[in-house]
Amino acid sequence: MSTVTGLKQALPYLRLYSGTIFVVKMGGEIVAEEETLDNLVTQISLLHQLNIHVVVVHGGGPQASELARNLGIRVEVVNGRRVTDARTLDVAKMVFNGKLNTDILASLSRHQVPAVGLSGVDSGLISALRRPVQNVVDRETGKLRKVNFGFVGDIETVNPEVVNHLISGSYVPVISAMAGGEGGHVYNINADTVAAEIAVALEATKLIFLTPIVGVLRDPTDRETLISQIQLDELDGFLGRSVKGGMSVKLEACRRAIEGGVPRAHIISGLERDTLLSEIFT
Repeated sequence: MSTVTGLKQALPYLRLYSGTIFVVKMGGEIVAEEETLDNLVTQISLLHQLNIHVVVVHGGGPQASELARNLGIRVEVVNGRRVTDARTLDVAKMVFNGKLNTDILASLSRHQVPAVGLSGVDSGLISALRRPVQNVVDRETGKLRKVNFGFVGDIETVNPEVVNHLISGSYVPVISAMAGGEGGHVYNINADTVAAEIAVALEATKLIFLTPIVGVLRDPTDRETLISQIQLDELDGFLGRSVKGGMSVKLEACRRAIEGGVPRAHIISGLERDTLLSEIFT
């Protein structure tokens, strides 16, 4: 009986979302565990069967950091964004475009979901300019510092033609956070930023961030302080105060998406079972 009740409750959402596009961003922590990834892909498979077009964007920060350390490469992250020298860029290519993208595609294949892996370099999907050396306020210390981010790009344009082509063929695009630049250069882009720009370009109905924590907390040490909803004009009150590091980048990405026309952005746990479906259909 509870299953029937759940289906009845979900029916209005099924009607509302059929044929729309959801951009789902997976953090590296979500991809790392096979069981967690399998549960998430099961949910994406269901959305695919319900004619909801899912576009996956994935990160891989923890995996890139682990490989870099194993290779003796210094890891530096400023305000949630990775400083990327030439060796770190090679690590990003290996981890993002190689292992993680392939692992996600393999999991989708096990669930009979037709998927295609690509990066922002493919078919000019994302074009970027190299980020200039700049002075930034380190949100961890509150101090001003000069940072050379190296081969980190700032997105200039998004051409979603290849993604729309895949969607029209009933494929699930799986996008790693790399971008092309003038002269054939390749740049590392924060995956949250990529997800937001892709969502805007595709005129997505939802942008969903799957994270290792339950969402935005007033007190990062207390799960009970979870904030269920934030209005756009409230974001500045959280940034730089209770929210720092990677979460601040996600909130900035939410702002960009909503200002760009995406109706709603969600930040939810990707480690707990069935949270994606629960967020969408209740």
